[in-house]
Amino acid sequence: MKKQAYNPYLPSWEYIPDGEPYVFDGRVYVYGSHDMFNGYVFCMGDYVCWSAPVDDLSDWRYEGVIYPKTSDPFNKDGRMCLYAPDVTVGPDGRYYLYYVLDKVSVVSVAVCDKPAGRYEFLGYVHYQDGTRLGDRPGDEFQFDPGVLTENGKTYLYTGFCGRGDKSRHGSMCTTLGPDMLTIIEDPVFVVPGCEYSSGTGFEGHAFFEASSIRKIGETYYFIYSSEVMHELCYATSDNPRGGFKYGGVIVSNCDAHIDSYKPADMRAAPAGNNHGSIVEINGQWYIFYHRQTNGTWYSRQGCAEKITVQPDGSIRQVEITSCGLNGGPLNGKGYYPAYIACHMFNENGGHPKVTQDGKDGDEIEGHIDGIVNGSIIGFKSFDFKGVSEISIWARGYAKGRFEVKTSWDGEILAALDIDYTNIWWKYTANIAIPDGVRSLYFKYIGGGNPHFKGFELR
Repeated sequence: MKKQAYNPYLPSWEYIPDGEPYVFDGRVYVYGSHDMFNGYVFCMGDYVCWSAPVDDLSDWRYEGVIYPKTSDPFNKDGRMCLYAPDVTVGPDGRYYLYYVLDKVSVVSVAVCDKPAGRYEFLGYVHYQDGTRLGDRPGDEFQFDPGVLTENGKTYLYTGFCGRGDKSRHGSMCTTLGPDMLTIIEDPVFVVPGCEYSSGTGFEGHAFFEASSIRKIGETYYFIYSSEVMHELCYATSDNPRGGFKYGGVIVSNCDAHIDSYKPADMRAAPAGNNHGSIVEINGQWYIFYHRQTNGTWYSRQGCAEKITVQPDGSIRQVEITSCGLNGGPLNGKGYYPAYIACHMFNENGGHPKVTQDGKDGDEIEGHIDGIVNGSIIGFKSFDFKGVSEISIWARGYAKGRFEVKTSWDGEILAALDIDYTNIWWKYTANIAIPDGVRSLYFKYIGGGNPHFKGFELR
């Protein structure tokens, strides 16, 4: 690769959650919704696309706006937001974009001749009599479409199931014909919501939102956000329209359930909603998901982790990391921006936050604030060799020290004293980090609220 890959995999000033990754003609394309820095609701932007060559997952290219939110006839005035989309290749070889606006319970479709060209509105998914899906009496709420096309049919998965709402039964599958719009098989429920999960095997991890579908061999993998919201789970079947059995959690954006470096119920990062899917790139499988930044749910960023599909088809939950698509640990020497932290929590509850200066669209590297006495900020993982010096860049109305460790509750290897400064200031200390693959943690002890921009290992 030209450089190392981090989480988030896109620039720190880009906010693309709900990522659906696909490989087309030697490039990985990610389709998602579009949050804004300091946004006040979800998905305020137009659809944009980013792509990278399959042999260099550090080299992401901005493909530009592929679909303005005013392109839909229901949204000419731009009052509604474009929620999470998905893309599939139709029988005619063209690319079809499926989405739902935030206040309309119908599924819209746009089409393009290229993966990342300008998509044009095509129509709404409808029954054979012309009634739109979502408008027929008895239709359930349409939300977060996921699509898979094979043998001239497109399987469309939709749904949203909030706790306490018995009018929502689960994720449903609707089959479309070769025109990509007309329903040829009515909706059927494939994975239950929490109000109907008793006795199904999905208890505690029932469907909430974020339907996504993939196929590995002859097995269909349904990826979804569960009732606890921060995790992406999977279910499998040999039939796209039914028979799905719960498989497990693939990733949690706060590392819930992971007990390899902390208690299983401890949240190592800000928890929030989640959405994503799996993709195979050069023989390696990955899970794409998103994290929360800026102390809200409205400025989310895409991340990815390596996963392993076991011989029996199962997928074990993976830890969240800073190295993501890098293919292995990061180099144990060099400069690293603080925004790639994967662990951020306070001893007494709450979390620091990734944020940035400027306004949405300003290409200013992110940093961490919301740091208080007892805040712990972690990065996973590095391959350390002969590290003897560490520097940090900090600013803010604060006086204290950052203690450096290789586990969040481990031995202090160095301490960097910081003082009041209104500009980024470099602080340096000697350190002896044991060689090998390890994480790196910074714990703040002191008063005030420092900001943390980055660190350098030498």
